[in-house]
Amino acid sequence: MPSYLTPSWTRPGPRRRSLLTGAAAAAGTTLLAGCSGSGDSSGDGRSSADDRLRARAARDSAELLRRYDAVLAAHAPLAGLLRPLRAEVARHEKAFDADPEPTPTKSPESAKAPSPTPVSVPDGERDALRFLAGAERELARRRGKQLLDAPAELARLLASVAAAGAAHAYLLTEDDK
Repeated sequence: MPSYLTPSWTRPGPRRRSLLTGAAAAAGTTLLAGCSGSGDSSGDGRSSADDRLRARAARDSAELLRRYDAVLAAHAPLAGLLRPLRAEVARHEKAFDADPEPTPTKSPESAKAPSPTPVSVPDGERDALRFLAGAERELARRRGKQLLDAPAELARLLASVAAAGAAHAYLLTEDDK
């Protein structure tokens, strides 16, 4: 624009167009945030479906821990290999079970969980390692599918834990190759 068409003075600060654009963007973000929930969210913004997915992942890790414990009980010489992997699975369970807000206490009837069925461990050490590797692989596959429907933070956690499970499966069967 030629200089003779622009005013000789300019106001300091943002222009009206910038303010209107910013206000429209802020309003749009607010509207999207308000409409994104399904109405059944917890106080921290997570939906109950997300909470169920997180709880399911924690239970899956707890079940995997039971398998590690059963193999360790049946095959003590494998402790050097299995203890670090088991410790990592325990950290995964805690990561999924993390709840920023405490839940109300449950009644004693609802707190009683059915006693888990004993884990049947193969007799040979190599077969026991394959048994754990198969469990790790299957859980990693399931978590890979679950992360597609999870919110970003939980999806990242699921992806990370699935990758760790795949690495565990590799380490458990490394000698088979």
